[in-house]
Amino acid sequence: MTEIIGGVCAPKGFLAGGVRCGIKPSSQKKDLALIYSKSSCAAAAMFTSNKVKAASVTVSKENIADGRLRAVIANSGNANACTGSEGMESAKRMAQSAAHALQINFDEVAVASTGVIGVTLPINAIENGIGSLKDSLRDDEQGNADALEAIMTTDTRKKEIAVEIKIDGKPVRIGAIAKGSGMIHPNMATMLAFVTTDAAITSSALDLCLRRAVRNSFNRLTVDGDTSTNDMIVIMANGEAGNTLLISEENDCKEFYEALEYVCIALTRMMARDGEGATKLVTVTVNGAQCRATAQALAKAVASSSLVKAACFGADANWGRVLCAMGYAGVDFVPEKTDISFKSSAGEVQVCKDGMNCRFSEEEAKKILSQEEIEIEIALFEGDGKAVVWGCDLTYDYVKINGDYRS
Repeated sequence: MTEIIGGVCAPKGFLAGGVRCGIKPSSQKKDLALIYSKSSCAAAAMFTSNKVKAASVTVSKENIADGRLRAVIANSGNANACTGSEGMESAKRMAQSAAHALQINFDEVAVASTGVIGVTLPINAIENGIGSLKDSLRDDEQGNADALEAIMTTDTRKKEIAVEIKIDGKPVRIGAIAKGSGMIHPNMATMLAFVTTDAAITSSALDLCLRRAVRNSFNRLTVDGDTSTNDMIVIMANGEAGNTLLISEENDCKEFYEALEYVCIALTRMMARDGEGATKLVTVTVNGAQCRATAQALAKAVASSSLVKAACFGADANWGRVLCAMGYAGVDFVPEKTDISFKSSAGEVQVCKDGMNCRFSEEEAKKILSQEEIEIEIALFEGDGKAVVWGCDLTYDYVKINGDYRS
């Protein structure tokens, strides 16, 4: 597997673009994105499990029900959530406008929105911008860059990746872009992520691969404990690589799945590192749990703890907060057999042995925890269960960003 450039435009037959249509008059950034395949695609998607769902989620669920898509249109600056029947009509008009411009069917278009909840979507601005949006479509790195800029909100770092693998001797590519910085604690995927591939694969196999990859990536990500109303990940596969059709997720898709999981984990780590106000990427690993589910619950409790996150920000080796968070995770483990270590490019230090303090250098621990990427490693010695969860530190800037988000 080789990383390449191009994001969603790296696979054959895909174009992308982005423009500013003025969804938020105060903003000068691009705010409307389009990803389009020249040919019909097998498609799969996962959506937020929040009971409060944006109109875009409802429309996209309906349109992808048959496992086929050709385009995704997405806007930033407005979530179009909690906007009633008017919001639903706007989401449909958004899809219809893209379909008309591309001369494809309405149900071949997925819709995504991100931004402030509870504000009416200025659909007229979007419809007026459709012509220039279509004209912005390109099959190169610039097209990908324009689409990526158009979906970003509080993001400070670009989240994009593309890889190439060989299937049946044919080069197969997977490309992706994503946005996500705050309101991240997913129970399906997280925020907005769009994946393209030129692999030939059935919709059912693609769906199984996506769900498994999400379980091992986005569902192991937490920034602030909030699951968005708009979370969505969509993957489209147009088959233009010319490989033998992948039918069975278990028997045919090993190479494809491994590449897709690699892409999803890479995006997950990018989102964690770019958590709102964050200064550090925090990786929590639990080894030796009774089972994988137990390991994941424990790791996620630690990564989600505001006190652990604050300690990471301050480079404070307060391991008691780690053990405390594990204690309310709602799963069984033996505290008296638990070891905890902190690790980074500056070294590794064990801070807890058998659930108790062990002698360590506070100065060394602070040096380790002062790096931009740190790891909390937990060993339980109870079984073979293992899980990794990604998160970030909690800083003053998180409150600043979200204290006046609407302004």
